[in-house]
Amino acid sequence: MSDRLTYEEKKELPADVFGLPERREYPMPDAAHVRAAEAYFRYCPEDLKPKLARAILQRAQQFGVDVESPTVLEYAKQ
Repeated sequence: MSDRLTYEEKKELPADVFGLPERREYPMPDAAHVRAAEAYFRYCPEDLKPKLARAILQRAQQFGVDVESPTVLEYAKQ
């Protein structure tokens, strides 16, 4: 799987693999997508950043990904 999902692939993913499930944004079905979510974190609306940061850390742990972004780590504490 590449780091690009088609609309159909994204539509078929369960809600729990999304960083923001209520918006179905920031899909993280694998390690590559966890890294992509970390890279695109800055585009997340400010009020949703703590929730997304915690989701990124949770999915990263499941896939053995080291989250290096100090911004993501800081927001996860909120």
